[in-house]
Amino acid sequence: MRKPPVPLPPLLPLLPFLSLLSFLSLLLSLTSAAPARAADNGSWSVYPVSSAVAARPYFYVSADPGQTVQDKVVVANKTDAPLTFRLYAADAYNTARDGGFAVKSPGEKMRGVGAWAVLPKDRVTVPGRATVTVPFTVRVPRGAEPGDHPGAIVALDERVDNGGGGVALGVQRAVGARVYLQVGGPALPGLAVENVQVVHHQPLVPGFGDSTATISYTLHNTGNVTLEPKVELKASGLFGRTLLTRDLEKLPSQLLPGQRVRLTERWTGAPRLDRAHVRLTATAKGTEESAKASFLAVPWLVVGAVAAAVAAGVWLLIRRRRTRPEGARGTARPAPTDRGPKLSRTAGG
Repeated sequence: MRKPPVPLPPLLPLLPFLSLLSFLSLLLSLTSAAPARAADNGSWSVYPVSSAVAARPYFYVSADPGQTVQDKVVVANKTDAPLTFRLYAADAYNTARDGGFAVKSPGEKMRGVGAWAVLPKDRVTVPGRATVTVPFTVRVPRGAEPGDHPGAIVALDERVDNGGGGVALGVQRAVGARVYLQVGGPALPGLAVENVQVVHHQPLVPGFGDSTATISYTLHNTGNVTLEPKVELKASGLFGRTLLTRDLEKLPSQLLPGQRVRLTERWTGAPRLDRAHVRLTATAKGTEESAKASFLAVPWLVVGAVAAAVAAGVWLLIRRRRTRPEGARGTARPAPTDRGPKLSRTAGG
């Protein structure tokens, strides 16, 4: 399995006007290899115990339903003072912002590694410039679904950093070592491209500014294995003319099973006057899926001229109806007159 790139921590919103509310957020550092390049935030690191052959970058665990696997995790304190951590197992997911690898907080519902990994204690104190090795057990339920169940063993510093600078922002920091758990059974890769939308942007005056389009879409891992997706963008105009062909780069390095990620792509130099069709083709090992959308590119100047012509036509029609002379729609027919003989009847005595 290819090593995923180092993800960046999620950005936190600033809450400058909340003086009494502390916003708690979990910052996770989930980087590559161990121990020299362990998951690390500068103050502490977390990594698997090295085997007799070589250091392991992550926990790679294969187990069948009903099987139990044992392993050990190392927590290293890089500061001079002792540090106490909450140690827990967590499920992984893709962030909505960019599809990065992230793990759940302690209070969230766990369904995979976070529910199946058992640690002997939930807190550990590590002396300054020292390490502590903690064994743990992964008990895979008999009814576990086959496929990939990614997660992490996390060391969380429960102290809240208020930030300072007049900003009421509370932050908790954590570091986690990734766990790639694969449950035995059929591997079923599946990938879908959903909800493709195109928003076209034109300059008000043709020739003054770029014509661009923003393409948004959702990548959905519908299978039970982790995918490394690739997406090709193709755009065509009237009569099948090719307008654009591009391999997209802003993609998650790993799309976890069941996860959806909303992504956008900017198209600079989009057509100014055309009927364009956009097709996205997503591929990964063992799966391929496409979806498309269309949009009409019309300059604002043309739109304004058409709107003005329609408005003028409506105004002229209304004006003609108001100025039409009386009786123009036809002449009233006179009432019929009975010109036959009239009979007078007189009652006799």
